[in-house]
Amino acid sequence: MDDSRPRSSKKLCAGDSSIDEYAVQCGNCFKWRLIPTQEEFEDIRSRFVEDPFFCNKKPGVSCEDPADIEYNATRTWVSDKPNLPKTPAGFRRELVLRKNYSKLDAYYVTPAGKKVRASTGIPSLLKENPEYKALSISDFSFTTPKIMEDTIPENVVRERSASSHKRKH
Repeated sequence: MDDSRPRSSKKLCAGDSSIDEYAVQCGNCFKWRLIPTQEEFEDIRSRFVEDPFFCNKKPGVSCEDPADIEYNATRTWVSDKPNLPKTPAGFRRELVLRKNYSKLDAYYVTPAGKKVRASTGIPSLLKENPEYKALSISDFSFTTPKIMEDTIPENVVRERSASSHKRKH
């Protein structure tokens, strides 16, 4: 399953606010390599198209080594789009899985602890906080990773969204 996108794996309950492991697939051998921090993962993701990931970018690792983690349904996996911006310094980006596993919600938490829940809140945040004058709206992305359907626990009751319900009638 190679779609050349950075991925993270999530082995948490719905409603939890963090991803527990970050992984990237090697562009040569397609093995999954764990990335130790969200910051390092975002750095790789932010330049993934122009600078793809290969095993040898991880110190002491080559394509000859076994995979760090296997893609399977023992955890829920999500797949990020490449080249999303890194979270601005001092901010924290949180992803929250909805209880029905329908999607993740993205939030940014400011250095002062204020939570911004949508891109529409960024302009006023920047205007009201001159200390963020070096930032722009393009430094924030509320694009959320895609949940990999084949890794959603079988016991999860999936609710159809209103839009998919409308299309069927």
